[in-house]
Amino acid sequence: MANNTALLPLMIMVVISLVMALAEAKWAESVEARKEATATETVTNLQFYFHDTVSGKNPSAIRVAQAPATEKSPTLFGALLMADDPLTETPDPNSKLVGRAQGLYGSSGKQELGLIMAMSFAFTDGTYNGSTISIFGKNPAMHPVRELPVVGGTGVFRLARGYAIAKTHWFDGSGDAIVGYNVTVIY
Repeated sequence: MANNTALLPLMIMVVISLVMALAEAKWAESVEARKEATATETVTNLQFYFHDTVSGKNPSAIRVAQAPATEKSPTLFGALLMADDPLTETPDPNSKLVGRAQGLYGSSGKQELGLIMAMSFAFTDGTYNGSTISIFGKNPAMHPVRELPVVGGTGVFRLARGYAIAKTHWFDGSGDAIVGYNVTVIY
């Protein structure tokens, strides 16, 4: 009986050592799997057009809030809009629908028209059907070319990062616009 009692701590140490060795092996396996996953990242370039309509009987973006001084501001500082804008293959509003830009944007510039955008580009066609890309950042709307960060995605674009180049294709005095997007996504 005394011999069995003396072996107990030794057996516990052996079991603990085995468990630790197995855990370390699993951890090393998972690190290796992550290295392999990073080595197989995909880079995709997407081109589409964003149709933002704030005027008329059926707008795709509506003002949902504003500050008391918004109407007096030349930049509409403090206005917040919710959007569900069509994304199409070409600038023609009747061209093939490839998705929807859903989210919000607000006028965040007091001196120049600058928007803060939080948008999800939800694709509804082809290989990317059901996948999304999330954009969040400053959009100095009056600049001819703007760059916005891709901060995430879902579906095919899970764990996405990248950038979007936005160029205004058409703009009118009511605030309606067609914007070309060239998006580089890494996932």
